[in-house]
Amino acid sequence: MSATLLLARRNLGRNRCRLVASVGGVALALTLTLALDAIYAGVANQLTTYIDRAGADVWVAQAGVRNLHMVASWLADSVTDEVRAVPGVAGVTSILYSTDTIAARDERAVAYVIGLPADPSIGGPWNVVEGSDRVARGEITIDRGFARKAGVSIGDSVTVLGGEARIVGLSEGTANLLNSVAFVSFDDFRATRGGAPVVSFVLVRVVPDASPEAVAAAIERQVPSVTAQSRADFSAQERRFVMDMSADVISIMNVIGFVVGLAVVALTVYVATLARRREYGVLKALGARNTALYRVVSAQAALSVALGFLVALAVTGVIVLVVPRTGLGLELSISAASLAKVGLFAIVIAALAAILPVRQVSSLDPAVVFRRGTAI
Repeated sequence: MSATLLLARRNLGRNRCRLVASVGGVALALTLTLALDAIYAGVANQLTTYIDRAGADVWVAQAGVRNLHMVASWLADSVTDEVRAVPGVAGVTSILYSTDTIAARDERAVAYVIGLPADPSIGGPWNVVEGSDRVARGEITIDRGFARKAGVSIGDSVTVLGGEARIVGLSEGTANLLNSVAFVSFDDFRATRGGAPVVSFVLVRVVPDASPEAVAAAIERQVPSVTAQSRADFSAQERRFVMDMSADVISIMNVIGFVVGLAVVALTVYVATLARRREYGVLKALGARNTALYRVVSAQAALSVALGFLVALAVTGVIVLVVPRTGLGLELSISAASLAKVGLFAIVIAALAAILPVRQVSSLDPAVVFRRGTAI
């Protein structure tokens, strides 16, 4: 280990309370940033769960509709047959879709309500843990987390789309922080809309070895007034929409974390430098250049931030494991991009935190320090 790092470590380790404050402050700031990114990514991933798990290779919607969240899409019934006739299409399932409130006893929750035909090949619930994955007239499949909160089970009734439906299935993995996914009969859903001969989306399976992107392009060419996207593109559009809605909040919180980390590290390194002024004065009197002392101060800041970064990673890892088990319907996800961003964030904090103490070192006069006999 170099003399610079030894001296920096010694300066930090001389006062453990100060070291804990420094590392803790950085860890707090970086944990805030990592946790916010993990929540953000987890919510975005959960919001595309139905798109990713419905089984469709291509999604066909009303012209101009490119995501699922907070949109309405209405297509004429005849579009289903037109899409089925496009080369490369192996099968189709038409669904009705709306965002609605499910109510059971005193519990209410927002849900994506999907109207399914009697025997759908795709588009239905993918993980029914109790009851049936098929819904008939007057029936509904809901998320088990909501059922647990509301105190209802198989055979009980909930209010949805302005009417009553009996629970026949409970699913898992269909809820997130904002909403859940519920499945009702296509005929029931259509009846609530006055029986109009329309569908919301046409879900398409492509033939083996066919490109979903190529089939989507063919559908748009041959079927008028529709937007067709591969599952990957549709999911990406959904995530982008979520990011656009919440990016400002995440950015503000990240700035707050940055300021907190910078303030704590800068103050700690500054105080540690002042406490060692006499030692730095001795080093300067013995011929040490300012650049060598700058390296010591910078190393102090870097060590504080590095330790804080490791603590932040450990704490965030625990949060990622614990939160999904709390029943909040929230999953967290740490991405490589987030780690890279927070690592860069930490480097910037360390660099800025070293600036103020460096000025103290550069202005040291060894003669004055010796004459006063103090480090103040």
